[in-house]
Amino acid sequence: MEHAPLDLPEHPKLAGNIAYFAAALRRAGVPVGPDRLLLATEAVAAAGFTDRADFHHTLQAVFVQRPEHRAIFDQLFRLYWRDPRYLEHMMGLLTPTVRGVQEERRAKPAEKRAAEALLDQAEERPQESDEAPEEEVEIDATATASGKERLRTLDFEQMSTAEMAEARRILSTLALPVRPLPSRRTEAAPKGRIDRRATLRAALRRGEIQALKRARPRTRWPNLVALCDISGSMSSYSRALLHFLHAVANRQGQGWAEVHAFTFGTRLTNITRHLRTRDVDAALAAAGAEAQDWEGGTRIGDALHAFNRDWSRRVLGQGAVVLLVTDGLDRGDPAMLEHEARRLHLTARKVIWLNPLLRWDGFAPKAQGIRALLPHVDSLRAGHSIGALEGLAEALSRPDDVGELARLRG
Repeated sequence: MEHAPLDLPEHPKLAGNIAYFAAALRRAGVPVGPDRLLLATEAVAAAGFTDRADFHHTLQAVFVQRPEHRAIFDQLFRLYWRDPRYLEHMMGLLTPTVRGVQEERRAKPAEKRAAEALLDQAEERPQESDEAPEEEVEIDATATASGKERLRTLDFEQMSTAEMAEARRILSTLALPVRPLPSRRTEAAPKGRIDRRATLRAALRRGEIQALKRARPRTRWPNLVALCDISGSMSSYSRALLHFLHAVANRQGQGWAEVHAFTFGTRLTNITRHLRTRDVDAALAAAGAEAQDWEGGTRIGDALHAFNRDWSRRVLGQGAVVLLVTDGLDRGDPAMLEHEARRLHLTARKVIWLNPLLRWDGFAPKAQGIRALLPHVDSLRAGHSIGALEGLAEALSRPDDVGELARLRG
């Protein structure tokens, strides 16, 4: 990226500005601890800060530890260090009613999180005493749409930190009801078919048949099994779904016998026991610590093979519903993926595929992994927003999504 000549604050205030910059990174989702802040100050002192590009790369080398955080860092650096009146530019990114000198465009996810992180700490940033007071910007929000309704349709990947927190709160209130399944076993009932065995046992005790015993089929509740892709392109969607599954697993009387969750990227990890923790933050933190392949590569075929070999007989049983959360972009052998997907489909009562790529108009199954999975699912949903997850109840009640699947399979 190109850098303009750097106009930094006075040297005594440089450490303080780096500290506030590190706080903005933390607000935007980049993990920056006190050790990194001290290291950044020492690195800048050693490398110097007369050149903007050198200053940028020095801080980036210290603060950025994952590839997906580089975009957030670049946006924050560009916005924080370029202009003392950076707040006006932040407002321009977040509200469409404020116009800047740049061409109007929609803020990217990294820009939005970066802008919000800076706005959240605007009051804490040290101000120069001789600067003129900044003009207050008033925004008329009377004609804006409902924030909650907008949040229902907003892509998880496009959400800011505050929006994602509100989305998680909404997801914790969603229900995923399921109908009970008829069993071969029976139970005594005042009405139903005649139970010959119970009638004869009662006759042997009393010496004669005094009344006909009746029975009806018992009902049982199916298991819910989620297989969540946590590769780099799917991590945001899988995190949101795991919040939803935690609420389902800990809500009494919803109907599911058991809720099982597995994550996969380059390997399969069973995180079911962590979902049983009542505190959602503690549960997902423990799950993230156990799944060491977050935001890595994707091997869907290998993950399904491990599940079919080690777990399918234990957790699927009869009538289990499987949620397969992946974009289908597999790096492995498509023949192996198709074989394992077929085995999964034959074992489960229903396989519902949540693919965030389906949110795009004109989506076509061009990738080999998507084509391998399509013949072996019963329902196909986008799963990219709160509204899409609300539609899971409909997917459970319908035999399959014939129209969409037929279009894509054709």
